[in-house]
Amino acid sequence: MRKISENLYVYEDTCNVYVVKHNERAVLIDFGSGDVLDHLDEVGVSRVIDVLLTHHHRDQAQGLARAVEAGADVWVPHTEQDLISGVDDHWQSREIYNNYNMRQDRFSILYSVPISGTLKDYSTYRFEDYEFTVAPTPGHTIGSISLLANIDGDKVAFTGDLISAPGKMWSLSTTQWTYNGAEGVPYSVLSLLSLKEKNPDCLCPSHGEVMADPKYAIDLLVERLKRLLNHRNQAANLLEVRENPYEEITPHLLRNRTSWAHSYVLISESGKALVIDYGYDFMVGLASGADRASRRPWLYNIDKLKKDYGVEKVDVALLTHFHDDHVGGLNVLRDVEGTEVWAAENFSDILENPDDYDLPCIWYDPIKVDRKLPLEKTLRWEEYEFTLYEQSGHTLYAVAIAFEADGKRVLAIGDQYQDTNDNYVYKNGFRAWDYRDSAELYNRLKPDLLISGHSNPLWTNEEIFQELLEKGKELEEIHRELLPEEIVAFQGDGTAAFLTPYQTYVDPEETFTLTATVKNPYESEEIITISLEVPSGWKVWTDVKQVSVPAGCERIETFTITAPDVNERRARVAANITIGDKNFGQQAEALVTVSGGEVVHDERKWERPATVGKDVAYDRQRSS
Repeated sequence: MRKISENLYVYEDTCNVYVVKHNERAVLIDFGSGDVLDHLDEVGVSRVIDVLLTHHHRDQAQGLARAVEAGADVWVPHTEQDLISGVDDHWQSREIYNNYNMRQDRFSILYSVPISGTLKDYSTYRFEDYEFTVAPTPGHTIGSISLLANIDGDKVAFTGDLISAPGKMWSLSTTQWTYNGAEGVPYSVLSLLSLKEKNPDCLCPSHGEVMADPKYAIDLLVERLKRLLNHRNQAANLLEVRENPYEEITPHLLRNRTSWAHSYVLISESGKALVIDYGYDFMVGLASGADRASRRPWLYNIDKLKKDYGVEKVDVALLTHFHDDHVGGLNVLRDVEGTEVWAAENFSDILENPDDYDLPCIWYDPIKVDRKLPLEKTLRWEEYEFTLYEQSGHTLYAVAIAFEADGKRVLAIGDQYQDTNDNYVYKNGFRAWDYRDSAELYNRLKPDLLISGHSNPLWTNEEIFQELLEKGKELEEIHRELLPEEIVAFQGDGTAAFLTPYQTYVDPEETFTLTATVKNPYESEEIITISLEVPSGWKVWTDVKQVSVPAGCERIETFTITAPDVNERRARVAANITIGDKNFGQQAEALVTVSGGEVVHDERKWERPATVGKDVAYDRQRSS
């Protein structure tokens, strides 16, 4: 044990383990092999209350099982929780052959360790008289954090592996998040500059010595990292866009130039701001993979918005659709800024109950919707009025948002188009006629300006409207020529049914329900037969259901199932579908996890009305 100040010690192990003590109790920052537990009596500590991890790497965490056995609670970065408590699944699924994913997520612990909770960005953790603030500092890993606390009169920053010495990093290979990439380098620059602005008195790294002159240490490292970026011809305008992240489209309508997808800001005369979509602020590279630990929302430019434009509060987030790059930052925005989430009624449930759906780009955590908005009805925020219109195409569950800013008619269209090119994804629920519909909407509304998720703002004219309409008609015609009519009538990927919830978590021998939604694509009423295929030993209480479904309608039926006394991850259940004389086979599946342990997923749900068997008219079978 080496003393840094009266109540702060460091033990050099596989990494530096910092001991923050209060009388005979202590909190540890990182844990290493766990040998620190054998030396605590040297500094008068008899009990470790908590272990706080800066990131998931093995040199930080390999001994965590000892911490749990000793009765300590383990707290980990929120983004990296699955690489600690769910690392067994990670080891089973991580690609090895033909691997182009260079992230060092395989430098994780070997077996899962239970955690007591997560350290969410910008949150605070209190231990006795100490308050630790969680600062997002991606770079060494995507989910890395630094912890800042006042200890013995100094503002101390525990920086993990963000910096190891003045001008030095512990590793550069960890900053390569894609094949031949260097995404972690510009992120490190952003994190270092943000950390410097917090004015710490000293830096306590996971490897290296305590730095008593943080400004010098950080500035030297930033200069060296900029030299590397210049050599790679990468992120040349990083510091320029950091200084000026927002672009004025009109005096009160801004575009965040750093976000992925584009986030827009509408400013009211009262100083409040409404953001249209809020996914990943200041993204300078997209890491390989799509697991939770590969995506990191943060609020990097919110302070600049307040400072440069006099914004006092980010009041509301209004959404075009549910995809992660448009919604990933909403929970942290709500937690830190108190921002309300407003979403259209046609995709609010996807945000609140993501486990229920099998759709691309769903965010990992539920996002509570404060206000569910009806379509084609005017709503008001401050001096602005908005109308939401159904806009299927890029996804079945999306809207176009019409409003006026500074005398210009604006339509926010999410990801419907890339410039003027169709941007459809079948799995999102694309239908052949969707782009004709959206073009007809634009022709009817005649907006002056289209703002979208991945294209520059587009000032419109009649020629653009006609171009979109002709392309929409052509796209529909091509699909009708290529596909059987019944497949055209099915949405998206051409399946006849789906099961909800898509993911279910139950105890052994628990009885639960799944709901099958089946579509009749034909122009005549048909008998639909539905049966469930379950694993051996499972019980379905009604084996087969036969229902008569009118033309162009859906039928919703609920099945009751009892799981056996097993522990099984993602057991597969399928729905066999016959419509009239045609057997479509197993058209839908759902995943059921049976576990006798704690199931945290059920706590993530918000209540909503139960589904009962009924026919639902649906407009997905439109004639040309």
